[in-house]
Amino acid sequence: MPKLAEEYAGKSPQQILKLALDQYDDLWLSFSGADDIVVLDMAWKINPQIKVFTLDTGRLHPETYQFLEKVRKHYGIQLEILSPDQQALEAYVKEKGLFDFYESGHGECCGVRKIAPLRRKLAGVDAWITGQRKDQSPGTRSHVPVIEVDGGFSGPGRELIKFNPLANYTSEDVWNYIRMLEIPYNSLHERGFVSIGCEPCTRPILPNQHEREGRWWWEEATQKECGLHAGNLIAKG
Repeated sequence: MPKLAEEYAGKSPQQILKLALDQYDDLWLSFSGADDIVVLDMAWKINPQIKVFTLDTGRLHPETYQFLEKVRKHYGIQLEILSPDQQALEAYVKEKGLFDFYESGHGECCGVRKIAPLRRKLAGVDAWITGQRKDQSPGTRSHVPVIEVDGGFSGPGRELIKFNPLANYTSEDVWNYIRMLEIPYNSLHERGFVSIGCEPCTRPILPNQHEREGRWWWEEATQKECGLHAGNLIAKG
């Protein structure tokens, strides 16, 4: 895998996506409802049957839910929506309340609402595609490769492959693509939101602030990963 990652390190996102689509049948694209729209658009143009899932934490902005529906209709795709386990979520909220993350950190809440549903999904697939970019978070994503073995979600005797075709894209590249091709985007972007997650943990940013400053702003910058890409923290350490 390192050899393939090195070979494709300088190739276009479309070339990386074609490799992924050619090599894996049980391949899924993770769509978060922010600027992942670019990688979805690219993949859909290669294969309109691309399998797509998204995580519904139950705490997303209304605009994000509206955007997800707009994307589903625009591309004519089935969007598999993953939800938290009801019993686990009810137990967590009963014990910790609805805003514990402001005091205790976002790890446990993300664990219940995002990581557990994702782990459940990825346990049965061969490979997945993300919209990660190196410039999204200098503290944790600056070394994201275009192809990697997903250390966070691989199991015993089973390697899960993760493709990050936009790893070398910048925020400017993403928005040039969105504007040029006039594809849908989350309306929150028009109000100063750049990195969009759950409503309580996302805020607009000021001019010249890095996009990650709009997420989990009460926490230390090098820990600003929800766990979906926990390997970034492991790799950094």
